Amino acid sequence: MDQVTKLASERAVVVFTSSRCSMCDSVTFLLSNLGVNAAVYELDKEQRGREMERELARRLGRGLPVVPAVFIGGNLVGGTNRVMALHLAGELVPMLKNAGALWL
Repeated sequence: MDQVTKLASERAVVVFTSSRCSMCDSVTFLLSNLGVNAAVYELDKEQRGREMERELARRLGRGLPVVPAVFIGGNLVGGTNRVMALHLAGELVPMLKNAGALWL
């Protein structure tokens, strides 16, 4: 099992970020305001961060940068645009509830 899959399956919500990424901060702030206690991994501070970046790029089908990359219920949801679109469409909260990240 690769490191990304292992980490993404350990919590209901996992966010891969970079310490210098303002969009990453926006996504983690949104999730926090919704009441989600997400696991956040800053790839630039992780020992195997470069390897995880390459794996995320492969999964997302694009080049670097790949952060933020949000996993909900072990499934890759996507980045900022996808998370914000789900939120605006009213689909993010039900998805979080189904994954056990919210108990509202």
